[in-house]
Amino acid sequence: MKILFVAAFLSVIVYNLGAGLYYMLVDKGASKRTVNALTRRIGFSIALIALVVVGIATGVVQPHGVGI
Repeated sequence: MKILFVAAFLSVIVYNLGAGLYYMLVDKGASKRTVNALTRRIGFSIALIALVVVGIATGVVQPHGVGI
């Protein structure tokens, strides 16, 4: 369930990144849709990082060393 939750967040982040690219190419700077899409992407990224930190702090997510 944790992996699906993180994957869903990542898919929303990638979608907003693609939407920002699309709006940048289509609108040619005429609207704020690009800025709004990229702002949402940053917000979702910060929320995902915060949730991972909270998950580690509460013991829901068990961190492990890479290559140890």
